[in-house]
Amino acid sequence: MGKLRAKSDYEEIRNARLLENQARLASLGLQKTISELRSITSSPKSDRTNVRKCQKLDYSSTPLRRSARLIGKSPSSNGDLVNFQGLDSEDDKNRPANAPLLSIRRSLRPKLSPDALTRRCTSKGRGSLYDPIYGICCHFCRQKKLCGEEDCERCGNQDMDQPCIGKTDCSICHSSNGVLCRACLKVRYGEEMEEVKAKKQWICPHCMEDKGINPYWICNSSICLKKRKMAPTGIAIYRAKELGYKSVAHLLMDELQRADKRR
Repeated sequence: MGKLRAKSDYEEIRNARLLENQARLASLGLQKTISELRSITSSPKSDRTNVRKCQKLDYSSTPLRRSARLIGKSPSSNGDLVNFQGLDSEDDKNRPANAPLLSIRRSLRPKLSPDALTRRCTSKGRGSLYDPIYGICCHFCRQKKLCGEEDCERCGNQDMDQPCIGKTDCSICHSSNGVLCRACLKVRYGEEMEEVKAKKQWICPHCMEDKGINPYWICNSSICLKKRKMAPTGIAIYRAKELGYKSVAHLLMDELQRADKRR
């Protein structure tokens, strides 16, 4: 009986508070405001005005825009980019990878400002000036920068007929696999750019492996290592130097040779 009586007292107090709150809302005029808000929010969607309608566009009757390069035609007469002419000719198959063919109307070829020319030569390693048009991508660092060589006609004067002397070119494949900047060439493979230029018949790591010239000598770019199902080495030059190796490639060559002997 005591529990029922306590419950009854609680309900009476609660009901009294509800009545008191309702009377207070009515005296403040808030009850009317609440009812008005409820009527607005509960109104049907069809009564709303200025509702933005979604219009479905029909593209089926509109011809698709196709790349002029892919269909073998020159772009329109405004001609920012004229073409990639002669890509299938025999001369262009042997064209150096550090001198890719890019035919742009001469009047539209951008020229570097004196300030940009100064900044271009502040770093000979990977270059300090990024250029998405004239810059040639390094196979390892994949930085599309103008080289920092002072006498490079391609990067300095945008002469498309000249090779970039700050990037390598394989004498066998002439492919992007053999394009390396000065810094990556030295750090990752232990070679100097001046030595490569003097050789004239420089061979990239890919072709060296294919020809069997140097056993266990492989390209250690992240792209090539992933194809081999090997983990990229990251910044391994510090470990290579601590262990007395000339470059990361020399370190990997020794590790691959030891692993082959353990099998």
